[in-house]
Amino acid sequence: MKTYFAGSIRGGRQDAALYSQIVELLKKHGRVLTEHVGDLELTEDDLSDQAIYDRDMAWLNEADVLVAEVTVPSHGVGYEIARAEMIGKPILCLYRPATGRCLSALIAGNPTIRCERYERPSQLKAILRTFFRRARG
Repeated sequence: MKTYFAGSIRGGRQDAALYSQIVELLKKHGRVLTEHVGDLELTEDDLSDQAIYDRDMAWLNEADVLVAEVTVPSHGVGYEIARAEMIGKPILCLYRPATGRCLSALIAGNPTIRCERYERPSQLKAILRTFFRRARG
């Protein structure tokens, strides 16, 4: 199974280490097309905005599912979620309510998006296993 993992890049990289952990967990379920999101030293200075858009939309079309960590708000991640919904991809949004941030009602209230709260990364293994089992049918 091919996964498009989405996490904040330009919106803030404070969760980059967590993204790296999530990418490693996702690899147990198949190929992660967007491993770079978990790169602690990520820079995209060598790519134009158009190149990033074209690359990411190609990966999103290729993916079987989208998994997004949405605790840190990001316009780009919101766009990726909406685009994945539009093209019929199963979507899982992960978030930590203990950060004091509220999840967008447009994400939390959307019946086509599976939203899972978690407090610790150790909880993600079971959440991902359930999501991928359902996504495989």
